[in-house]
Amino acid sequence: MSFVSAAFLGFLAVLLLLYYLIPGRFQWMLLLIGSLVFYTISGPKYLIFMAATILSTYGAARLIDKRFAVQDAWVKDNKGLPKEERKAYKARITRQAKWILIACLLLNLGILAVIKYTDFFLENLNGIFGTDFAMHHFILPLGISFYMFQSLGYVIDVYRRKYPAERNLAKSALFTSFFPQVIQGPISRFDDLSKTLFASHRFDPESFYFGMLRVAWGFFKKLVIADRLAPVIATLSAADQEYTGVYVVANVFFYAIQLYADFTGGIDITIGVAKMFGIDVVENFDRPYFSKDIAEYWRRWHITMGTWFKDYIFYPLSVSGWMLKLSKWSRNRLGAALGKRIPVYLATIIVWFATGIWHGAAWNFIVWGMLNCLVLLVSQELTPLYRGFHKHVGFSNTKFWDGVQILRTFWLMGFIRILDVYRDVPRTFRMVGTIFTTPNWGALSDGSFLTLGATGADLIVVAIGTVLMFCISLWKGKRPLFESVNAKPVAVRGFFLMALILIVVVFGTYGIGFDASKFIYNQF
Repeated sequence: MSFVSAAFLGFLAVLLLLYYLIPGRFQWMLLLIGSLVFYTISGPKYLIFMAATILSTYGAARLIDKRFAVQDAWVKDNKGLPKEERKAYKARITRQAKWILIACLLLNLGILAVIKYTDFFLENLNGIFGTDFAMHHFILPLGISFYMFQSLGYVIDVYRRKYPAERNLAKSALFTSFFPQVIQGPISRFDDLSKTLFASHRFDPESFYFGMLRVAWGFFKKLVIADRLAPVIATLSAADQEYTGVYVVANVFFYAIQLYADFTGGIDITIGVAKMFGIDVVENFDRPYFSKDIAEYWRRWHITMGTWFKDYIFYPLSVSGWMLKLSKWSRNRLGAALGKRIPVYLATIIVWFATGIWHGAAWNFIVWGMLNCLVLLVSQELTPLYRGFHKHVGFSNTKFWDGVQILRTFWLMGFIRILDVYRDVPRTFRMVGTIFTTPNWGALSDGSFLTLGATGADLIVVAIGTVLMFCISLWKGKRPLFESVNAKPVAVRGFFLMALILIVVVFGTYGIGFDASKFIYNQF
């Protein structure tokens, strides 16, 4: 069930009505039922995968919690024992908890690997060794990467003793299946989401209005901008000979706008729907296209995914026993300067490989991850050079130079991201190469861009919508624009909301039966 469909709006209206009619202590139960219904509509057979994640993470977290509770009780009752004996007991309990965690991780990541990567593995095996293994063509369950990572993060946090395990299986199930964020995130943390997810909520007009405003804004981004650009990008990506040179540059630009509008639009809807229920979901973007370098970009884009990989892969790798041994070996053999870099390089490469393969079982995603990794590491190594340049160049601390850095980062990320569009790695590099070999600059003035699946009026609407989207991003009031609007009198708020809805109705692009195209991140 797509967020931008009549069916979803009807489902949401009924659920909201029931939610505020029933006693507050039952509200989270209704949300669980609604979330399971929402997920069942996407395919009842896929519930088995979600159930496996819910039961395994709930059980693992409870077992880990119990082991540490036994440890705490034993330590309390045996304070007089020698320090070495108490330390040995703690180590034994920690090992037991660790093996429970590892079993949970292997089970869930094993399920994800089989479903998502079996065909990719067999296809490459056939290509390398000439074998003829048949493809299985598994269909990826809706949101499996998102809800699985969220649930595994919860178990790891319990193992780290960040908070105790949730004792109620139904509440644990709601945390995993909460329907607004199951499609494309954000990847929430249990201690953040549970504060409002399980609480009772009275109807709050201001909170409800703010939620509706975010939903309408998400519809605007998705239907007015992203879906209107979709046929243009599909056309530009379909042919190699016809759409070269300047068309490739246009494809990079259009896809950057489409992906941002599509993904952030979906997150706006997620945050808005949750807010209408009185639930706080973490923000997932912070104006990424205003970043001055790629490291800053990844701190602002898909924030919850980045922090997940950082907290649960990069940091554990960096302090693991074998990594510390590698660091010591590197320093002794290669010198302190190079030796201290190798473990950081290795951890970064592993994280970006995992990030790439998480996005999709294809070489274009792996190369995409490795290119991001390469740019980050090179930028890190050249930082002293940059600092020296900025120190001796007078314009480095000016608005002009800030703009240059922003544009540089935007286009650099755009050209790396175009691997997602052309899909095939050699083809992508070949198409980018045509910018220099067959530039086709005449296409900018001969009307060719009006034959790509969008009329001149469509492109004007996209241009105006994009300018509006980025103007709102640039808003520098005391609070975000929508929060400022929410503080206005009821008449002003009503006018603003109705105007936004009217714009979506008039200028939105709809499919059959008011069912817009799927969100891009549904595939992940």
